[in-house]
This record gives sequence, structure tokens and C-alpha cells, in this order.
Amino acid sequence: MNNTLVSQRCHIAFFGCTNSGKSTLVNAIANQDVSLVSDIKGTTTDPVKKTMEILPLGAVVLFDTAGIDDKSELGKLRIEKTLRILDKTDVAILVVDITTGLTGYDSDLIEKFKKKNTPYIIVYNKSDLLNNVVDDEEKITVSAKTGKNIDKLKETIADFALKNKKEKYILKDLVNQNDIVVLVIPIDESAPKGRLILPQQNVLRELLDCNCRIICTQETELQDTLNMLNQKPKMVITDSQVFEKIKDIVPNEIYLTSFSILFARYKGILEVLVQGAYKISKLKDNDTILISEGCTHHRQCNDIGTVKFPRWLKDFTKKELNFEFTSGDEFKSDLKKYSLIIHCGGCMLNPQEMISRIKKAQEQNIDIVNYGMAIAYMNGILDRALKIFKGEMVF
Repeated sequence: MNNTLVSQRCHIAFFGCTNSGKSTLVNAIANQDVSLVSDIKGTTTDPVKKTMEILPLGAVVLFDTAGIDDKSELGKLRIEKTLRILDKTDVAILVVDITTGLTGYDSDLIEKFKKKNTPYIIVYNKSDLLNNVVDDEEKITVSAKTGKNIDKLKETIADFALKNKKEKYILKDLVNQNDIVVLVIPIDESAPKGRLILPQQNVLRELLDCNCRIICTQETELQDTLNMLNQKPKMVITDSQVFEKIKDIVPNEIYLTSFSILFARYKGILEVLVQGAYKISKLKDNDTILISEGCTHHRQCNDIGTVKFPRWLKDFTKKELNFEFTSGDEFKSDLKKYSLIIHCGGCMLNPQEMISRIKKAQEQNIDIVNYGMAIAYMNGILDRALKIFKGEMVF
């Protein structure tokens, strides 16, 4: 369980009205005190996160959220944070107080689940407060207080999540056993000390699972690395930032792509981001660009998001552009002021959250592209970087 990255775990979030017993239910499922519990409405203020394992589903992330009907002074802000959790939710659990039944707030939540195509389960809590509660297949009743049907609920959640889970690969279906794959991994001032970044780790592990022959090198040694091989590699996968340095080194008959482009495919957003790349040439003077990253990290003096991309875009477009930046969980709701959104590869975001960000941009008719595709486009090799996917893409 500890080896499963948060971005690759199933995200299960508990929603509902204040005092429906969400926090007590999360504690019962986790079998420990994850959330603060009291009879006072609005006890849960900020979302609470717990990583654990639910068999046979595996490693998951549980979220406890503030009540959707919170009428306290800070209720509006708490509800906004609750709805932000919905953006990253793979399976929603709607917790209903069985003594009051479904409320209008619950019905509104159900409509939000449906709008986002989020699979959901309705759970009726506090069954210990009623006599002669009848269980049936259409209605899940539990008592978080006494533990009644908690194990049954965990099994239901696992079965439901597995039923709605789609098997995804980064590149397993693009390679065969014994294929040679070269990974170009720059070690510069932005590289974390003593480790590989997440996309590099994930690609390397999946290639090992496929029994490929993998060679890791830096961009400065790539030419010598290719020269020493007796057999041509099937593909070269690189950090997007060095596309310019290696595009002429890799022969055209060898597939060339990047880690962030592979992750766009993995998260199911490849085609949308490709369309966004072509927007770069249409930027005009005084357009405002949002550069957004899914994680927070210490920014170096030559940071890719805040330093390199503004410089690259101005050099490529020859336009005077304005830039704004967000990182981590921060992603603006109102995007209308932006002419283009440039997003990182999203390796720290689960697919659902990345898709939610894409949908927000689409709903406001704002083009969005990720780092890898933007860099490939500005280097004139976007078609080449996508060549290995051409059979599955429609433009």
C-alpha cells in the first residue's frame, strides 16, 4: 500500500449535510480517528484526507468533507472546498441521515455527481436510531456509531469502484518484450537531488514490467549512447525541456516523445491538449496566459513555469504577453480572462482532477495545453512527438 502513489489511488470522498455522520462513518471505515466528531453542526471545516487500503480494491484515498448545507459564517468557503474535492473524486459516497431522509441539498449533490459523471453510492446512516430498518439491495443502511454494516459498505465500495475502474497504461500497449527504449533524463538545477521525478519513475517501472531493455542517459550523452547500440531503439522518451537539444540527434525512424505527453495520454486528455498547442501561434499582444502546475515545489531561479515558459512564448510568438501562475490545489474557477492555459504534466494529480480542470477550460471556451506538447509545438516537432499515437487519435 505504501508504494502506491496518491495520484494513482482511487479517490473516495464522503459528501452530505452537516450532522449526517460523515466523519463518524469515515472513522469507522478507517478503523481509527481520522476526523474530529461532535454533535455540533459544522464540526468538519476543511477536507480531511486519509490513505488506507480497502480490499479487494487496494490502496485508496478517503476524503471527509464539510457539510454541503453549512450555514455558518465561513460556510460558503467550506462548501467551495468541499466542491473542490469533488473535482478529484473517483467514487462519491453521499451520506444521508436516515431519520430525515434525502434533502434538497442531497438532491443537488446528486445532480453535481451526474454532471461530472462521477459514480456515486447513497448510504443511509444512523440506522441505530430507528426500529425495524429493512436492508435491501437498493438501499445501503449503516450505523457508523455501532458498526452495523460497515464491513458490508466497504465491500460495496470496493466492488463499485472496481466495476467503474478502467484499466490504464502509460505505454504498456505501445511496446513489446525486448524492445529497446532510451530515456533521456536531464540532471540540471531543477532535477531533485538523489531521485527521479514521478513521470520518470512510472515510465521506467512500466517498461521493466514489460521486459523491455531500457537505457537511461542525459541529453549530453545521447548521441554517444545511440552510436554504441547495435540495434536501433524503438523509441526515445525525453524530458520535454530538452526537445530542442535532441530532436536532430534522434533519427526520424525512431519514435520520439516525452514523459508529459505520455501522461496526457494516460489521463485521457491527449487530443484536447493537442488542439490547445495550435493556439500558441494565434496569441496576440496583451493576451494573458495562465501557467498552472498541479504540485507545489521550491522554485529555482530558472524555473520552467515562471521563468522559462514566459521567455519561450515571447520568443516564439514575438508578442507582448501577460502571465499569471497557480500551483497545487489552486485552479481558478473563472478562466475567461485567459487566452490560453499552459498546464504541467499533472503527474501529482489523479486523472479525475486533471479531467475536471480540462472541462472547466472547455466550458469557458479556453484552450489548454500541457508543457510537453507546447514545447514540442514550439520546436516544430509536435507531429513527430505524437506519431506513435496516430492510430488512436482523431483530429
